[in-house]
Amino acid sequence: MEILGLEPWQVVVILLAGFWAGTINTVVGSGTLVTFPVLVAMGFPPVTAQISNAMGLVAAGVSGVFGYRRELAESRAVLPALTLASLSGGLLGAFLLLVLPEEVFGVAAPILIVVALCFVVFQPRMSAWVRRRKARRQEAEGTPTPALAAAEPEVPSRPVSPALWLLVFGAGVYGGYFVAAQGVLLMGILGVFMAGTLVHANAVKTYLSLAVNLIAAVSYLLFALDRIDWRAVLLIAVSSMLGASLGARIGRRIRPVWLRAVIVAVGLAGLVNMVWRLVAGG
Repeated sequence: MEILGLEPWQVVVILLAGFWAGTINTVVGSGTLVTFPVLVAMGFPPVTAQISNAMGLVAAGVSGVFGYRRELAESRAVLPALTLASLSGGLLGAFLLLVLPEEVFGVAAPILIVVALCFVVFQPRMSAWVRRRKARRQEAEGTPTPALAAAEPEVPSRPVSPALWLLVFGAGVYGGYFVAAQGVLLMGILGVFMAGTLVHANAVKTYLSLAVNLIAAVSYLLFALDRIDWRAVLLIAVSSMLGASLGARIGRRIRPVWLRAVIVAVGLAGLVNMVWRLVAGG
């Protein structure tokens, strides 16, 4: 007996993959590294799997954003500028996906993941460097520096630096093109260049990833409707939404050191996965 034209065991595998992807997307990102290979293994063509998966994970993003609504309210000062950066980048990335061969990304993705992991691993030192640089600039400009000025603010605040805006734009291009490991890249960027706690960075990461997925999904609906498999979209959407609800609770409670450890582990898994596919394909 088939369900949606698939064997029951295939439906179960896709649902489990979607649930895990939704959970890990909200905690760190990279859920696509679970769902995309599963869809391909279930017989979906790679481009169809990529597009359908990205659309299905929109539901996980909505659920994750709702779970982080408190932290996002505290981060509202930086959201307009960063949203514009993500949407612009996501639109460009989705366009590149539709016009460029997949082989181009196969070479670039491992490099981007290595950069992201470096951001995450060295985030504490880089954040301290950014704070010291800001304090020295304030002193040079004659701005009074309170005793606690070097301490990291509790919540994100304006202004958004040009470097942060451009890096988030670049992450949006990356996410609109392939989605996988976008969360790892954003966590590295936000952890270094955005004030606030790691939980705030996680919340903003979840929100910006949703923005990129939404703009990409609209692009796919307009220009690649024939490549969407609505069975995959439905299964991934339902299961990932449930997983994302759990992931938001985990992400809020996990200690920063463990959160970084999970990010690095997921990023390394994604790097191995992509390098293996690149070598095997070559």
